Amino acid sequence: MISPDTHLEIGSLLFEGIDQIDLTGPFEVLSRIPNATYRIYGPTAAPVRDVRGLRLTPDAAIGDAPPLDVLHVPGGFGQEDLMEDEAVLDWLRRQAAGARSVFSVCTGALLCGAAGLLQGRRATTHWASFDLLPCFGATPVDARVVVDGDWVFAAGVTAGIDGALRLAADLRGEDVAKAIQLYMAYAPEPPFACGTPEQAPPDILEQARASVAAITERRTATARRAAARLGVTIRT
Repeated sequence: MISPDTHLEIGSLLFEGIDQIDLTGPFEVLSRIPNATYRIYGPTAAPVRDVRGLRLTPDAAIGDAPPLDVLHVPGGFGQEDLMEDEAVLDWLRRQAAGARSVFSVCTGALLCGAAGLLQGRRATTHWASFDLLPCFGATPVDARVVVDGDWVFAAGVTAGIDGALRLAADLRGEDVAKAIQLYMAYAPEPPFACGTPEQAPPDILEQARASVAAITERRTATARRAAARLGVTIRT
């Protein structure tokens, strides 16, 4: 736990085609951490739309961000367009190098991987991209939240809330995290046991895989290019 007297700069990456819950779920937690400033940064300061069309506006461009104590990297289909964007990847490298904690949600892990930040780390990501983690030198861990040193990885989408609460506890103590959870009334009781590939009926899982087949194919090709660039040998 960090001293409560230490002010924290917390920043989230925002980009076109983000999955908004990867951003807004953790926002509900991170923005309530005491003695902290929370800001959202985009490749530019222009508004973007999430993968379903929700309009979101960053506080500033990444070039204007201060050194961050906590770096939050969300995912979403738009992550694919940044996988070879050197300006964004360099920003992630520089911020991660000085951060106390890095928090990856969903396919934000692939962005971190493309920046060369996952080599030797235990990590998780969305189930549809889980098998791509070795392309970045990471060890895949099939869990909703994975902690590796000062990194926290959340799996798909809503897992970002769980990961953010874990991060809040690491930063300010469990009592603070529990108070945030209570304020949010976060006590999920999903109506169906269908939140993981293991739980889903085969026909539902097949439909879900088909719905992301095109982006999965693109991500696979990009991940393999990243592996070649990073010098990672992919075992087949």
